[in-house]
Amino acid sequence: MRRRVRSPMTGALLLTLAFAIGCNSTGADEPPQVNVSNIRRVFHNGQHNAFTDLVRFRDKFYLTFRSCPDGHMVHPTASVIILASDDAREWRQVHQFSVKHRDTRDPHFLVFQDKLFVYTGTWYSGETTIPVSDYDLNMHLGYAAWSEDGQNWNGPALLEGTFGHYIWRANTFDGKAYLCGRRKANFEAGPRGEGKIVESLMLESDDGLIWRKRGVFQEVNGDETAFQFESDGSVIAIGRRGGGKAQLLQSKPPYQQWDRQELDRYIGGPLIVRWGDRYVVGGRKSIGGKGPKTSMYWLIDDALHEFAELPSGGDTSYPGFIALSPTKAIMSWYSSHEKDADGKPITAIYLADLEIAPVHGHE
Repeated sequence: MRRRVRSPMTGALLLTLAFAIGCNSTGADEPPQVNVSNIRRVFHNGQHNAFTDLVRFRDKFYLTFRSCPDGHMVHPTASVIILASDDAREWRQVHQFSVKHRDTRDPHFLVFQDKLFVYTGTWYSGETTIPVSDYDLNMHLGYAAWSEDGQNWNGPALLEGTFGHYIWRANTFDGKAYLCGRRKANFEAGPRGEGKIVESLMLESDDGLIWRKRGVFQEVNGDETAFQFESDGSVIAIGRRGGGKAQLLQSKPPYQQWDRQELDRYIGGPLIVRWGDRYVVGGRKSIGGKGPKTSMYWLIDDALHEFAELPSGGDTSYPGFIALSPTKAIMSWYSSHEKDADGKPITAIYLADLEIAPVHGHE
């Protein structure tokens, strides 16, 4: 069945590119084409900028990401930057925060109880950069910054109940907040790193700051999980599986029984979001011999239908998305496909406009 939703280059990238990728469709149940335009680089400060998210709050747009002078890996010099905009074209920084001795990573927004939260999973690093062999999932701790007006910010404050969890995307349903948090089963002391013994949990909170376990997205090989609620409380999620094929995850309250279906591809930094009466999935693909690319898909009949491959390469993915209307949207992502004046790759933040193309004969 078709799944329906119930209920600087000089500042901006001097590139405008419009294209449509997808199926040529005339039937209402076929994947529509999407035009991608106004592709622009919106932030680059000479550092490694990555892991984006977008949200609309109190009639303004907000964009968040991690920035670090020392690169992609775990460094205590990392910080989270939050930008705001009235029109999604001109952006200004409204907040930046870091956590002592920790690498702030993967920030994600949540609008909850009339506040704008930014959640970040943090790796413990100590006073300096640590080797990969010393990474310890059991030392993870979630933090949040939050604001009632988008200008004046509180925190960062540690999130009770998240020690040993690497927190990720968030959502709300029926007056409660939910987080993805992955952890080692039974908080096993070894081996280092991640793998089969890692669970991906659904955490629940009444206030956005104190968390408890509610369900298990993935029992083994747990990883980054993006999720949405339908009007009856059912959950649909996209779960990364390390470097393997992603899973489509579905459950109903009380979220103790899950249907887990393997998809046809790997998805890094996954996104799942509503756009009109369809679901959109996004993330990094690495197929076709072209290297890593950030791509966007329709999720229809529990299968992915690609509609756009964004200008991207190398270190890339972690898209954000805002549906502006049933036919228009904006998205963010990061990528290292461009180079600076010395020919060295840069890792920067990008935005693009999306619009569903009218079906021929139905303009």
